[in-house]
Amino acid sequence: MPGMLDPNFAGSVIYLFEHTDRGAMGLVVNRPTEVDLGMLFEKIELKLEIALLFDQPVYFGGPVQIERGFVLHEPMGEGVYSSSLAVPGGLTMTTSKDVLEAVAVGAGPSKFLMTLGYAGWSAGQLEEEISLNGWINVPLSRQQMADIIFDTPSSQRYERTMSHLGFDPSHLSGQAGHA
Repeated sequence: MPGMLDPNFAGSVIYLFEHTDRGAMGLVVNRPTEVDLGMLFEKIELKLEIALLFDQPVYFGGPVQIERGFVLHEPMGEGVYSSSLAVPGGLTMTTSKDVLEAVAVGAGPSKFLMTLGYAGWSAGQLEEEISLNGWINVPLSRQQMADIIFDTPSSQRYERTMSHLGFDPSHLSGQAGHA
């Protein structure tokens, strides 16, 4: 929402893939870092053999566990990677190094987004932030999400996501109202 002042989240689009009574978890999908895949693969001592991927950015996924990698990608089938989770909306999130080993040699998912860290909320925290006008939920189809995450430049993902609301987001206020 326009009133979000937290620098970790202002202007962020978060793919929320878990929201239970225990809390919520998601990945920021529109904040590229200074790190690209070439640098990341060098740091984890993997040889990236696909030159087209060298300059692909690694994203800030959120302020929790920023040293841990998360790969959001299109489904590859059951059991392909050792630590994958089918997430709501039809995408897959993988945290094991084997997905990066596959990407390095051109055998990984064709469309993916690599993040460091994730966004997390404790039980009831996200609901409270929504009630205080901190967040807005934009329900999207699998195809709409995939188009935004994988095919839209990161600088346009916020506007593209907001365009699915059915009204002009510039009319939103940073102030919460309570009746």
